[in-house]
Amino acid sequence: MIIQICVGSSCHIKGSPEIVELLQKAVAENGLEDEITLAGSFCIGKCNRVGVTVQVDDDIHTGITKENFKEFFKENVLDVIKR
Repeated sequence: MIIQICVGSSCHIKGSPEIVELLQKAVAENGLEDEITLAGSFCIGKCNRVGVTVQVDDDIHTGITKENFKEFFKENVLDVIKR
């Protein structure tokens, strides 16, 4: 699984450094280092008013924040890997 976090100027201002840290921590805590590649990406082209844009394989998710990160990670990473 490849997870790309937008680090373009808009997402950077909206918290992409914090989302990168949360993703790194969540991947490590769940022992997924061998299954997930984290990468930065410049603008994915789906800017949102709130939060960061994250692409999980071919699926683009907008509006990721510290507040909704756990739900995003469970539904779009953990649940997908378990399939």
